[in-house]
Amino acid sequence: MRIGIPKEIKTLESRVAATPGSILQLVQKGHQVFVETGAGHGVGIDDEAYRAAGAAIAADADTLFDQAELIVKVKEPQRAEVARLRPHHILFAYLHLAPDPDLTKGLMASGASCIAFETVLDRNGRLPLLAPMSQVAGRMAIDVGAVHLLRPFGGRGLLLGGAPGVGPAKVLILGGGVAGKHAAEIAIGHRADVTIMDISATRLEELDDIFGGRAKTVYSTPQSVRTAAFEADLVVGTVLIPGATAPHLLRRAELRSMKQGSVLVDVSIDQGGCFETSRPTTHDKPTFVVDDVVHYCVANMPGAAPLTSTYALEAATASYVMRLADHGIDAAFSADPGFAAGLNIRGGAIAHPAIKSVT
Repeated sequence: MRIGIPKEIKTLESRVAATPGSILQLVQKGHQVFVETGAGHGVGIDDEAYRAAGAAIAADADTLFDQAELIVKVKEPQRAEVARLRPHHILFAYLHLAPDPDLTKGLMASGASCIAFETVLDRNGRLPLLAPMSQVAGRMAIDVGAVHLLRPFGGRGLLLGGAPGVGPAKVLILGGGVAGKHAAEIAIGHRADVTIMDISATRLEELDDIFGGRAKTVYSTPQSVRTAAFEADLVVGTVLIPGATAPHLLRRAELRSMKQGSVLVDVSIDQGGCFETSRPTTHDKPTFVVDDVVHYCVANMPGAAPLTSTYALEAATASYVMRLADHGIDAAFSADPGFAAGLNIRGGAIAHPAIKSVT
């Protein structure tokens, strides 16, 4: 199969979908790999390293899309990239279509087969291709939240872990999944006062065991979320319904009862955000303020740590790319129904139930 690795063009997105290591494996299996010039520069990989692995270097994105059958990306295609897709293409990337009807319509019009990393399932019903970036985003959420709690960045002027004689910041984590667990680990490491909320009593019991009482666990209801948010200094939203738009756990009217200079970090923003006031931001302009509450809603958080994120993501995706290349989409899906759950759009039609109502 002819496989294309384009350069990411989302604002300040420096990750790349494949490194020379995985490309060498594809080439050794007889596949052709095309890498757009400069695709790896953000993680310190130059074109020559890709050539040494057996890839051909495409001079530009138009050339790469023309040559490739399978397009492997990190972030959802931008408008110029959607325009390059054709019915023979297989697109494999994060798509996050539920909150983005324009992208959904564009991909449908292209006729391409579009597989989303974030809806692929493993044999246990987990999300193996979303997990590594959820881990990174969860850990980052506490770091960026801690920075924006500082006064020069618009926050309350509060140190997350406090100081001798001064209590720590109160951190509320909404959602106890992969991102929430990793956010809690970092917040506890900062000596913050940590509360995790979830709608699964079983998961709360697991988290209580994991953290051994170092984090409080609370069953999530609209009232318990509001009460905890009003007391919190930093709220991290990590709720996830696979493939679907995230529910709003805090409404605009409720922000007025939060502490002035408190911070919301919306890890769920790729799926529309879990705060009513959230809207996507970028790494160059990461925050905005509503009712004296700082909002951090960067839609590609792991892109700020591209070295860590690229290698973590590739470790998860490489075997799936190989299966697509070796067997084609139909055989790969037939052999693994969980992989087939990643199909979001094919032949101009929506294929995943979570996004049926998008358009």
